[in-house]
Amino acid sequence: MTHGSKPPKIILGIETSCDETAAAVLAEGRMILSSVVASQVDIHAEYGGIVPEIASRKHVEAIYTVVHSALSQAGISLREVSGIAVTQGPGLVGSLVVGLSFAKAAAVSMDLPLTGVNHIHAHLLSVFLGARSIPPFPFIGLVVSGGHTSLYHVRGFLNAELMGQTRDDAAGEAFDKVAKILGLPYPGGPVVSRMAEKGRRDRFSFPRARLPETPFDFSFSGLKTAVLQQVRKMEQRGGQVPVPDICASFQEAVVDVLVEKTVKAALETGVQAVAVAGGVASNIRLRKRMREQAGAEGLLCCFPDKNFCTDNAAMVAFSGYHQLNAGLTIGPDADVYSRLPR
Repeated sequence: MTHGSKPPKIILGIETSCDETAAAVLAEGRMILSSVVASQVDIHAEYGGIVPEIASRKHVEAIYTVVHSALSQAGISLREVSGIAVTQGPGLVGSLVVGLSFAKAAAVSMDLPLTGVNHIHAHLLSVFLGARSIPPFPFIGLVVSGGHTSLYHVRGFLNAELMGQTRDDAAGEAFDKVAKILGLPYPGGPVVSRMAEKGRRDRFSFPRARLPETPFDFSFSGLKTAVLQQVRKMEQRGGQVPVPDICASFQEAVVDVLVEKTVKAALETGVQAVAVAGGVASNIRLRKRMREQAGAEGLLCCFPDKNFCTDNAAMVAFSGYHQLNAGLTIGPDADVYSRLPR
C-alpha cells in the first residue's frame, strides 16, 4: 500500500483487547465524532470473571455492528476514513485477533494506512480526551486497570518510558478478587468502592508493598491474601464480617501505594504533572487522594473524562492519529502480542 504524507484527517479506531468491542471516529486529531462500546460485563458476570473463549466469540458477533454504528453516528462512510488504528496488544490473544483481522481486512479493501496501537499507551493518552485539564510533556502517567498497573515517564505522544509495573495482580484485579472473597458481585471494583464509602478506612491495617529494590514496581497479591486471611479468621470465630470496613481499609491500602509511587516518580524525574488513566482512574477515593498529594507537591494532576477511563476506541484512534502522522504503519502480515517485554 502506498499513501501520501499528509496528516490523516479522519481516523477509525478499533479496540478489542479484552471484553469490550469498541469503535470510534476521530477528526483532525482532536474531535471525537463517535465512540461506541459494546460491553460483555453481564455475560462474564455469571462466571465471576472474564472467560477468554467467550470474549473472543462475542467480539466476532459484535464487531461489524459496532464499527458500522461508529461510522453512522459520525455521519460518514468507510470511504471517507483516512486511516485505521487498531489495538495490537497487550491483551487477550483471541480478542485482539478479532479486532486486528477486521482492521486489516478493512484497510486492504479500502487501501487505507493501518497502525497497530499499544493498548497501555492509548490509555496514557486518554487524558487528552475530554479532560478538564491536560498535562504538559513530560509527565508521569499511571495506568491502573483490571489488567495493568504501570508507571510511565511520558515525554511525548510517541515516547513513553516504562518506570515500573505490577509484579503480580493488577490493582483492578485485586479489587475483583477481594470482591469475590467478600461474596460481592463482578465486576468488583465499583462495588468495593461503593461499600468503602460506608466503612472505616482505619479499621484494618492491611500491608502496603513498598519494594525498595524496585521502588516503582507494584505488588498487590500480598494485600489480597491479607484480606482473605482476615475474613477467614473472623468467619472461624463466628463473628460477622464487617464488609464496608474491609472494603474501605483494602481500598485505602491500594490508593496509598498508587499515590505514593506516582508522586515520588514525578518528584524524582522533575516533571510538573501527573496523569492517571485506566478503569481504576474513575475510583473516587483515588482521584481525591491523588489530587491532594499532587497539589501538596505543586504538581498538576489530570484524569481522563470518566467515559474514557475504561477500554474505548477513541483513545486508540487518538494514539493512532499520532502514529500515522509519524508514518508508523503495519502491513497485512502483522500479528498481535499478548504482553509487553519487561
